[in-house]
Amino acid sequence: MKTLKTLLVAALLSVGCAAQAQDADYTFKKHAYLQLQGGAQYTLGEAKFGDLISPNVQAALGYQFSPVFGARLAVNAWQSKGGYNGYQVSDGANPGNIQYKYKYVAPTIDFMFNLSNLFCGYNPVRTMNVSAFVGGGVNVGFSNDEANDIAAKGYNMTYLWDGTKVRPVGKAGVAVDFRLSDAVALGIEGNANILSDKYNSKKAGNADWYFNVLAGLKINLGKSYEKVAAPAPEPVVVEPEPEPVVEPAPVVEEVKVIEPLRIDVFFTINVSKVSEAEEAKVKELVEYMTKYPDKKVQVTGYADAGTGNNKINDRLAAQRAAAVVKMLTEKYGISADRITSDSKGSRVQPFAENDLNRVSICITD
Repeated sequence: MKTLKTLLVAALLSVGCAAQAQDADYTFKKHAYLQLQGGAQYTLGEAKFGDLISPNVQAALGYQFSPVFGARLAVNAWQSKGGYNGYQVSDGANPGNIQYKYKYVAPTIDFMFNLSNLFCGYNPVRTMNVSAFVGGGVNVGFSNDEANDIAAKGYNMTYLWDGTKVRPVGKAGVAVDFRLSDAVALGIEGNANILSDKYNSKKAGNADWYFNVLAGLKINLGKSYEKVAAPAPEPVVVEPEPEPVVEPAPVVEEVKVIEPLRIDVFFTINVSKVSEAEEAKVKELVEYMTKYPDKKVQVTGYADAGTGNNKINDRLAAQRAAAVVKMLTEKYGISADRITSDSKGSRVQPFAENDLNRVSICITD
C-alpha cells in the first residue's frame, strides 16, 4: 500500500513537471492565500466502506514563504462515523452492524512543500502543481449522542465519551492544484489523520484514523510573482571593413636621359680660325659640358672637296679640329681628357652642299 502511494505521488509529480514548460523568467513574491474546500470523509471502523462515508469541509489561510515552502492554518470539520458490529436491533434479532456519527472541528498547522517547484524548477504559470504536506493540531469532538445511546442499551463501548473532547491529531497528505488564473486554482486534496484509540469510543488497541478527500478553490491574496522583462538584445556592432591598405607606389627614380649635343662650327674657304659668330656655338658646347661634367666630346674637322687637293685639305681639316679643341681647353677650361679630335680631310663630305663641308663637327657622347 505504501509503495502504491509513493508511485502515485511520483506519477502526479512527473505529470506536473510536463504540464507546462517555462518559456519566460519569473521572480517569486511572498504571498498569502485562502482555501475553501468540501468533500467526504472515511472513518476507519467496523462497517462497510460506504457506511462510514460522511461529509467534510475545510477552510485554510496560508502563506507561501518561497517557491517550495509554505504553511497554513487549516480548519477541518463536520462529521465522523463509527460502526458497532454485533448490535441487536431488538431482543431475539440477529446481531448486525450499526453506525453512529459524531461531530468535530480540527484546527491544524500544516507545512506545505511544492514538489513541482522543488524538482522541476519554479514556474508560476505551470498548469498543475503537486504538493505534499505534514502537520498537526487538535481534534475537538462533540455531539457523540448516538454512541451514548448504543452504550445505554448495554453494549460495551470502553472509550465512550460525552460532551466535548480535545485530542491531538497528526495529519499528512498530498494536494494537486490546477491553475485557472494568476489568482485562482482548483485544488484537490487527500489527507490522512491519526488520533488516539479513544476517538471512536471503542477500544481497538491501535490508533484511530480518518481520511478526507476534498476539492475547492485556492485564492492568492496578492501577486505571487513578477515577470522578468527579457533583456534588450545587445546591439549588433558591425565592424567597419578595414580600409584597403594601399601600398605606396614604388618610387621609380626618373632616369634623366641627356640628349647628346651636336654643334657644327663652320669656316670660310682656306681658313682654320674660329670666327666670333661661330664661337657662340662653341660657348653652347662649353655650357653643356660644364652642366654635365661626365660628358665627353668628339671633334672632327673637314674640308670641302671642291677646292684644293687631298694634301691641302688634310692639313686644313686637322687645323680646323685643332682650333676648336684649343678654344675649349685654353679659353674655356674644358679638360683635354674629355676631348677626342680627328680629321677627315675632304675624303668624307658630311653635307651635300660643298661649302658646308668647311666645318668642325662636335658631338658629345
